[in-house]
Amino acid sequence: MRIDKLLAHSGLGTRKEVKKLLKASMIEINSEVIKDPKTQVDPDVDVILIAGEALDYQEFVYFMLNKPAGVISATEDDMHETVLDLLQPSDIVQEPHPVGRLDIDTEGLLLLTNDGALTHRLLSPKRHVDKTYFAEIEGLVSDKDITQFKEGVTLADDYVTMPAELTILSIDEETQTSKVEITIQEGKFHQVKRMFHAVGKDVLYLKRLSMGKLTLDPHLELGAYRECTKAEIAQLKA
Repeated sequence: MRIDKLLAHSGLGTRKEVKKLLKASMIEINSEVIKDPKTQVDPDVDVILIAGEALDYQEFVYFMLNKPAGVISATEDDMHETVLDLLQPSDIVQEPHPVGRLDIDTEGLLLLTNDGALTHRLLSPKRHVDKTYFAEIEGLVSDKDITQFKEGVTLADDYVTMPAELTILSIDEETQTSKVEITIQEGKFHQVKRMFHAVGKDVLYLKRLSMGKLTLDPHLELGAYRECTKAEIAQLKA
């Protein structure tokens, strides 16, 4: 990797700003002052010093975000706030992207990373990665619904979903609403909402709780994010 690209990805500024650091003789590679921005460097092998301080470079970043409603799962948009708008500028330099999408009005767990290989593994239809949601439903969810979800639900476009696990948490007959958890292994457009609509019910509120073995940190407030721990990253890659 070119030294100017590596330094820019490390949050030390734009390519133009990084070139100023190089010209000022502030960058050393293996005890040699480097001024050429095209110099090739291997961060896993070479010792890189910035004004005498060792550079701790991370090739990949992994962030757990508790996505709020009203924010879209995209890297840029002209009309809506995106999940990247919730990140600090220093955390955007390595160009993370959302792994999958949550609807604009859906809250909860969203993984942001620049690890393309991991993204592919988590989103590949062949992997059947579990995604669990909490939902508030308009209507009384029944054992019949549990059976239908387990067998696969036929959506309005005649697509039959893969089997899903539906758990009833509570029923409120007075308000005619239900609270449930649902685990699916697909990510079709508005899938959870369409599945409930297919059985005559509507989703009032939806929040993703987990994706694979990654579970939303209960202490993470809406709109907040944090780096995934080494254990969480290992679980995602397992």
